[in-house]
Amino acid sequence: QVRLEESGGGSVQSGGSLRLSCAASQHTSSRYFMGWFRQAPGKERELVSVIDNDGRIIYTDSVKGRFTISYDNAKSTLYLQMNSLKPEDTAVYYCAARFRRYFNLYGAPDVPNLPKDYDNWGQGTQVTVSS
Repeated sequence: QVRLEESGGGSVQSGGSLRLSCAASQHTSSRYFMGWFRQAPGKERELVSVIDNDGRIIYTDSVKGRFTISYDNAKSTLYLQMNSLKPEDTAVYYCAARFRRYFNLYGAPDVPNLPKDYDNWGQGTQVTVSS
């Protein structure tokens, strides 16, 4: 089991920026999907962004142009740069990882976007954006 540890959450005003980090314990797999999810009170956990070892990146529509995901292989650390933050970005942000292939319902290789498709989770970090 790979251990994931997030840091970088906090409270900012609308329009501000935060950078989240997620340090992963050592893993030997060269294949990975590393993602950020978030969960607001009373809402389901949702995908924010994911990056894989082939360099594919996905963002949920609401953060496109404002958030940037990156992964430092040498440090085994995932980042999420969040700019132009809005009150609706307020949530607990979770780092998640999957170190095996993923196939969609049609049997084609794809990028997982649901919480159930990830095997490793961090403890979460709170992000609060005030108006």
